[in-house]
Amino acid sequence: ILAASSSICIGSKTWPPYDMIMISLSSSRITMQCWIILDLFLTIFCEPSYFEENIFGVFKTGYMFLNYSSLWFGAWLSVFYCIKVASFTQSFFIWLKLRIARMVPWMLLTSWLCSFMAAIPFAWDVYGVHDNFTAPSSVTNSSVMRTTRKDSLGLLILLCNAGIGMPVILSVVSSILLIQSLWIHTRQMQNNASGFRDPSLEAHMKAIKSVCSLLILYVTYFIAFTFLLYNFFLSFSTPKSICIAVMAACPTGHSIVIIWSNPKFRELPARIWHNSTVLSELR
Repeated sequence: ILAASSSICIGSKTWPPYDMIMISLSSSRITMQCWIILDLFLTIFCEPSYFEENIFGVFKTGYMFLNYSSLWFGAWLSVFYCIKVASFTQSFFIWLKLRIARMVPWMLLTSWLCSFMAAIPFAWDVYGVHDNFTAPSSVTNSSVMRTTRKDSLGLLILLCNAGIGMPVILSVVSSILLIQSLWIHTRQMQNNASGFRDPSLEAHMKAIKSVCSLLILYVTYFIAFTFLLYNFFLSFSTPKSICIAVMAACPTGHSIVIIWSNPKFRELPARIWHNSTVLSELR
């Protein structure tokens, strides 16, 4: 996805809005996968130094920033699909359809800023403060200050995550509207069908399946992410391991559905395979 979208943007003076979204989404997910691998490597081989406050805070903040960015870019992809494909006649929808190309860069920039602001509170060791009710009064005062700091940071993180629910709302609403529009158009085409196989009808059904699959994967990823974020399960428990596996599998499934539903992304691997076959035959 990243290679196909980048090759189109490199050869043109103005970047297509769809490819801008795909570059942002794919690059954030690739970076997140590399970040997770590096985090796992440091956890295994550099455990004593890794859990120092500065290193752990940096990795925690970077991981949250990449997760939030991925959620935002996935939401904008759903919004872009809805505005470009759906056939609603409301004046506001037509206004969006005419201006979406100019709005995409600002949408992506806003997503980066929102993700950065939501991830900033994780730079502090929020969960490293513990109450000490048996300490002397001089220590208790400092403990109260640390606990107050923890509570205020916890509230800030809660507010940030409440705000980050906006991309989920955008994705769900735009996907439902797009499915509704495609379904209405499909029913009209079925009523007017002459009995022969209609490629347009098959394309609409394929689009409905793709949008439904993307929506299910997106919501599943968000639910697993929320469970892990708020520590709903014990460490090393089976439900927590399932959430981690779901978070690893959903972006891959999301990318596979995008490649499967877009001929442009399917052509590049086929072209690379064909060129490699030709080179191997020449050797």
